[in-house]
Amino acid sequence: MKVAVVGLGFRLGYLGRILSEIDPDFEIVGYVDPAPAGLRALEERGISPGRSYSTPEALIAGERFDLLMIGSPNHLHLEHIRIGLEAGLTVFTEKPIVVSIEESYALALLLAKYGHDRLLVGLVLRYSPLYRDLRKAQAEGRLGEVVSIEASEHIEPYHGAFFMRDWRRYGRYAGGFMLEKCCHDLDLYNGVVGARPRFVASFGGRKSFVPENAPEASGANDLEVYHRKPSGWMGSDRVFDSDADIIDYQTAIVEYENGASMTFHTNLNVPDQFRRFCVIGSKGMAEGDFVRGYMNVHDARTNEKTVANTYMAPSEESQHYGADEQMAADVLAFINEGRPQPVSAIDALEAGILALAMDEARLGRKVVDLAPVWAKFDACLQGREASLAARSA
Repeated sequence: MKVAVVGLGFRLGYLGRILSEIDPDFEIVGYVDPAPAGLRALEERGISPGRSYSTPEALIAGERFDLLMIGSPNHLHLEHIRIGLEAGLTVFTEKPIVVSIEESYALALLLAKYGHDRLLVGLVLRYSPLYRDLRKAQAEGRLGEVVSIEASEHIEPYHGAFFMRDWRRYGRYAGGFMLEKCCHDLDLYNGVVGARPRFVASFGGRKSFVPENAPEASGANDLEVYHRKPSGWMGSDRVFDSDADIIDYQTAIVEYENGASMTFHTNLNVPDQFRRFCVIGSKGMAEGDFVRGYMNVHDARTNEKTVANTYMAPSEESQHYGADEQMAADVLAFINEGRPQPVSAIDALEAGILALAMDEARLGRKVVDLAPVWAKFDACLQGREASLAARSA
């Protein structure tokens, strides 16, 4: 498979490495990035990044390839996706797919025009063995009707400090922490519920990464702990006095259109991190943790443990609990065989809209009703917003 890359950051540098390990014919023909943070990871594995281009248009005109991969900062995704779709290409974009509700509408219109199947999205946790087993248990009827979910994504202080130093610290570029980091998780639970979120409330702020919590000279080594993960574009050395406008903790409550509910909690300063869930249904309960690598299912009537699985990443270097390897294989199978993917661009947009609603609720201290958003979103997916705009022009 031949790919072209727009935004050769750490993430696509890593995915390029994974793809090269499973496809002996994998080749990067060229890239666009003024400061390619992922270049070193490729070169260390002997992978050429191809020719450097100044614009996506020049890259598309100058090379022949099977897939355009987008790993640029989030606020640039919509424009780069548009360029790729208009050129007739198959496009893979990293999450989150766009950074606002209005951009969600705009991308829905593009999908209505160019088709949903030409846009793949890197919501990698959909490919994880644990999530696949959760959906298998659900399909087997072990849970019954999903009633409520308790879920979280908590990251260690070194990772939280990365968000305070990287370009992702600015909502205008990332879309907010809940969107940038937790859209994976929201997508998973949207899929488990099988319905769209309707009402959203949320609270949060920043209390850990603030000046009064900065380590003293005799305490933790700031360079070892809080600079372990390198930052890329617009990187900063500031952690506890960062100019970030993102949160470092947030809790949200969601009611879905079918009446199921969810609480979701995130925190960026958890020394023993976990990423867990408890899905409670009318017939059983599934409880698991992506970080700690387990999933148990219990029967509601007998209390019997009907599933007891443990999970381990395929290697110490593997990210996302082995899901990246499966995602790379599935993307390759889509390009070569047209095999359907377990997550769609529409799934990604729906998860993103939920994350954005959580921030709207938090900032406005209100309950957000998503019914009008879904009505307009569906109209855009059918191309109707475009026709209405054309008639009113």
